[in-house]
Amino acid sequence: MEKVMGYLRLNNMTILQSFITLNSLYLVFVLTAIVFEFEWAEEMTRRFANHPYGNDWVLTVQIAAILLTVGTGLVLMASIFYKLKLKKPLEILMNASEKISANDLGFHISYDSRDEMSELCRAFEKMRSQLESNFKAQWRLNEERKQLNAIFAHDLRTPLSIMKGYIEVVTTYLPQKRISEEKLLDIIKTMEMHIVRMERYVEAMNSIEKLDNFPINKQIIEMDALINFLEDGASRIADQSGKSFDSCRSADSTKLFIDKDLVMQVSENLVANGVRYASSHVQVHYSVRNGIFSITVTDDGSGFSEEVVRKAVLPFYRGEASEANENKGLGLYICKILCEKHQGFLQVANSTRGGGKVTASFFCRIDK
Repeated sequence: MEKVMGYLRLNNMTILQSFITLNSLYLVFVLTAIVFEFEWAEEMTRRFANHPYGNDWVLTVQIAAILLTVGTGLVLMASIFYKLKLKKPLEILMNASEKISANDLGFHISYDSRDEMSELCRAFEKMRSQLESNFKAQWRLNEERKQLNAIFAHDLRTPLSIMKGYIEVVTTYLPQKRISEEKLLDIIKTMEMHIVRMERYVEAMNSIEKLDNFPINKQIIEMDALINFLEDGASRIADQSGKSFDSCRSADSTKLFIDKDLVMQVSENLVANGVRYASSHVQVHYSVRNGIFSITVTDDGSGFSEEVVRKAVLPFYRGEASEANENKGLGLYICKILCEKHQGFLQVANSTRGGGKVTASFFCRIDK
């Protein structure tokens, strides 16, 4: 069958072209057969012209032979068309649909042809690839959510244990009047501090929950206009902290397809984080390469420890600086989530000059 396809070059034809080609061959076959049948009928008519039983039966046989030829040709043509153009891609698509229904997405769909069925297989492969990507993203999100809930429960356990201990002290010694008023007020203030701490944790969890439904509103924007907008915000943050700021840019495109507000939120977080750890200076490099817009914030501080580099993007990670406690360890984690929602990533490292370096990347290619 493959030899037939190769000989007729049906692989390079559309379904309509293949159908017309096979029909043409069918007509040639049927007409040739009918011509031979007419010649046979004429010969039989002459041979049995003087036969006692006559030659009337020849016409009946001829009609039956013609009908049989036409029917056989139709069946043969339809069978060849199905086997050459439909059978293989339909089997591929059926097997693929069965695997997808069984949540098995670790396969690829390939059909080497140039017809509509090949296009259908490519579209099916694109759908499978997108489903696999979405499935992995959902799985990763669920795993992160489990980790986040575990961290949240662990961090809440400490203030709850402390408050439980204070309550036991108060309920035990207050009835006996063995706690001074000053000590009681001190315990109440400490408990109030831990209550505020738990409230902040709950607010933080709510903010993370909202990230799941954070809308991505991409629009085409001039690269220079976006960077000027980001530079203005970064400069204000640095000035408020008394740190110097400068920036540079490089690009292979003048237009970006990007969510301006999302990028601004990530940029401000990174600059604020860089200012927090900088000794006196923060530098930002804006880059557009191969459809990726990157913001790299470098500070002149002492840099990150190996532990911070590994764990900085984890939720509620406080690091070694006391200021991180005020930020609840969510800044870089939120930036990471926002970058991933924009088909990008967040990377934490140390610069060659020793300071910290954080890079946020966003997919910004304009589909043509």
